[in-house]
Amino acid sequence: MKSIFLIFAAGVCLFFTGCHRAESTADIPAVTSFELERYLGIWHEAARMPHAFERDMTHVTAEYRKQPDGTIQVLNRGIRKGKKKEVSGIARQKVPGSGELEVSFFRPFYGAYRIIALAQDYSAALVTSGTRDYAWILVREPRLAKKYLTEYTALLKQRNFDTGKLVYPEMKTGETQQ
Repeated sequence: MKSIFLIFAAGVCLFFTGCHRAESTADIPAVTSFELERYLGIWHEAARMPHAFERDMTHVTAEYRKQPDGTIQVLNRGIRKGKKKEVSGIARQKVPGSGELEVSFFRPFYGAYRIIALAQDYSAALVTSGTRDYAWILVREPRLAKKYLTEYTALLKQRNFDTGKLVYPEMKTGETQQ
């Protein structure tokens, strides 16, 4: 039993060591004057630097719902090869008024979720993780996406993200945002 725990602990250490090799986003500030209640609801992915869960997915959405205990339920959905996929997680705000959250799909491990740009009307958002390997351009309505793609892609490039890795998933039947 002790050896299984040691193997598991070694695997966790290797996982986190690997994560630290990627360039950190700690120098990128999260938005301030952030109102969590306005951010809740459904968001559509206009572009992303894909996470393994999202590989080859279209029609990707993220839904955020506040729970009675103050945490946020996160439901990520999409379609891969004609089949609906879903993963559920939990998020918590690190500092009230800041667009910096922690998200977990595999508790007890949490990862960074940093909103670094947000439309004044909460119609579009640019989100990163703890490294420059991941980024998401989210919009409330798919038809608003093109308005923000240029601005947010330029911001990613300015912050040393490899924007050549951005993927522009189909959001509505027959539509991509590129």
